[in-house]
Amino acid sequence: MEFKDFNFSEELYDGLSAMGFKQPTPIQQQAIPAVMEKKDLIACAQTGTGKTAAFLLPVMDDIIRQASDNISTLIIVPTRELAVQIDQQLEGFSYFTPISSIAVYGGGDGNTFNREKAALTQGADIIIATPGRIITHLNLGYVNFGNLRHLILDEADRMLDMGFFDDLMKIVRQLPEKRQTLLFSATMPPKIRQLAEKILHDPFRIDIAISKPAEGLFHAAFSVYDHQKLDLVTHLISAKPLPSIIIFCSTKANVKRINKSLKKLKFRSEEIHSDLEQEEREDVLRRFRNRELQILVATDILSRGIDIESISLIINYDVPPDAEDYIHRIGRTARAETTGIAFTFINESEQSKFKRIEKLIGHEIRKVKLPAHIGEGPVYNPRPLKNGHKKRTYKKKKRSK
Repeated sequence: MEFKDFNFSEELYDGLSAMGFKQPTPIQQQAIPAVMEKKDLIACAQTGTGKTAAFLLPVMDDIIRQASDNISTLIIVPTRELAVQIDQQLEGFSYFTPISSIAVYGGGDGNTFNREKAALTQGADIIIATPGRIITHLNLGYVNFGNLRHLILDEADRMLDMGFFDDLMKIVRQLPEKRQTLLFSATMPPKIRQLAEKILHDPFRIDIAISKPAEGLFHAAFSVYDHQKLDLVTHLISAKPLPSIIIFCSTKANVKRINKSLKKLKFRSEEIHSDLEQEEREDVLRRFRNRELQILVATDILSRGIDIESISLIINYDVPPDAEDYIHRIGRTARAETTGIAFTFINESEQSKFKRIEKLIGHEIRKVKLPAHIGEGPVYNPRPLKNGHKKRTYKKKKRSK
């Protein structure tokens, strides 16, 4: 199957051709016809499956065919980074079309807010927004979604994990009841199904099974004590000249501490976390993409929705909090049929958590012996899992990531 089989408008094909898009991915093959038929959609699909194009392309085709001066589409995403990424991809697809868009997210100065207000009042075709920021604009009374035709929730599970359920419902209540709603989520826990029941009407369902680690990826784990982790990081990143490395940590405190230590050792390292202003985060990502930096130390803010090519090595300094996050973290490398390496550090208290990851991907992950100069680590002997996966809870979390 090729993109020409979807019978998009000619202007859209010009953009696809310029970006080198030829054959649709499985999620695109299933989702695009359903969206073009005006069906509501609930899709279980991960980052890296091509889901952004799966909702952007048919919605853009509809906008081209039914031009209006009003906001046509609202895309809600969990983070500002994902908002910017979707807007950038949309800019490429829409280069030869009259479609206008803007990413609306927190941070920035008064000029940024004024640009967002102008786009919302003058009717940009597509708004990509984080929940908190769009609610701020809605509360000021000048946003008119009366003619909205499409609502898209991307990475809905992450938004619920971040405590956005009430905010999402507040936004939905200010939209026309007669609209097309598309919901994309990497996982489908009960809370997502509850949300879908509230906002979707007789949806078409797609389930792209959670992907296993890419074939070109070597991933393994070390059983370590916490005091051994920094020495192991230094050993791994010094072992060979890898140009692009991401170190994931579960806390901002660890991110800052590790980055400070690496800089002292003269590594070209920088940190990414929610304490940085948006402009600072974008600058760090730009330098990393341009190979001015070798190492990014990051929280899970970077594990989803960030498109950075050719990552050589992923290090999970901490075991990810959820089993699915492991797939997202290591999925930053070995993309597009390339190769990559990922290592995870497991301390004594994280062994059962890591066992859930092994259960999710369907096989045991290789445990590697620590280098002799680091010493012996704890014995890997996790307690048996009770009833398979630990039940995930959805307590409201701080929106810090």
